[in-house]
Amino acid sequence: MKEIELKLQGKIKRLTNKTFKFDERIKDGWFSAVYFLKTKEIIKKYKPNNTVTMQFFQKQHGVLCGTDEVIALVKTFAEHPEELEIHSLKDGDKITPFETVLTIKGPYQYFGYLEGIIDGILARRTSVATNVYNVMKAASISGVQKPVIFMGDRDDHFTQQAGDGYAAYIGGSKAQATHAMNEWWGKKGMGTMPHALIQLFDGDVVAAAKAYHEMFPEDELIVLVDYNNDVVIDALKVAHEFGEKLKAVRIDTSRTMIDQYFVRHPEVLGTFDPRGVNAPLVFALRNALDQEGFEHVKIVVSGGFNEKRIHEFEEQQVPVDMYGVGSSLLKINIGFTGDNVELNGEPCAKAGRRLRPNPRLEKVE
Repeated sequence: MKEIELKLQGKIKRLTNKTFKFDERIKDGWFSAVYFLKTKEIIKKYKPNNTVTMQFFQKQHGVLCGTDEVIALVKTFAEHPEELEIHSLKDGDKITPFETVLTIKGPYQYFGYLEGIIDGILARRTSVATNVYNVMKAASISGVQKPVIFMGDRDDHFTQQAGDGYAAYIGGSKAQATHAMNEWWGKKGMGTMPHALIQLFDGDVVAAAKAYHEMFPEDELIVLVDYNNDVVIDALKVAHEFGEKLKAVRIDTSRTMIDQYFVRHPEVLGTFDPRGVNAPLVFALRNALDQEGFEHVKIVVSGGFNEKRIHEFEEQQVPVDMYGVGSSLLKINIGFTGDNVELNGEPCAKAGRRLRPNPRLEKVE
């Protein structure tokens, strides 16, 4: 079940409640807004024989994610889930503003208290999936899809990694930093060395890379080269040391730093911001590697990259082969709303809301 792309009769099989590690306190209403809990008790006493249709939508273009999790949530914690009728789009579907993505029909007291949790799941998962999709799209404007490493482990609480990693996968990122990020879709985390490894070898990048390669010889060797703030010199050192074994070098220069290359070549300054990972620095690194016969060595960049910055690099045809992106992918910018739009089979909703039928919805069995 961990491999999402299991196909049954041509359809992608949904994830189930075996995938998600739900907190059992959901059943007790611990994570539900109190007014939903009070409404549940009132309806059980005064309006027990009701049937509502709850409809969920959002207001932006996006890549939908979280539907499998929501369905599993309802089937796990709703009362008498077998009596509920659920229609839903699927994770990965492209959605438009105000498009209905999910409906649940049944007695309100069976499932109504889950409304806010459902909104939250859809909001987070869809935001991450959409952010990743947009970054992947920016990284492909050259006509070649460049990989994007999802590096969001340090930008949010660790308990979010599995769900965020799955959402990133739905958005298009197949390379992720931790094993937890890969948990729901069946792969393993990837990565090579942090600055801490180089520090423990007294800043000697070659020595750190040797130790890494001896310890993990089966890994593709990707060496971080900005520790000493001299990426061209250190990249050439490791390239000469490892030759064909060196897969790539990674630049992660702080936005507060100016690389030593520009100290040696001040004539190029004055037309761009020389801080951090910038286009002229990457061009200089590529040229230096090529001139020394290391055309095979790829360049990975990270540190503050987002959709806009990647788009700018790609428009300038900066010779980047892979992007590492973190915090920008975790911004929650797509919110969902759940509304009761029918009561006992008749239209009934607050002003401004109505049932919006969507022929793309599929009935969930």
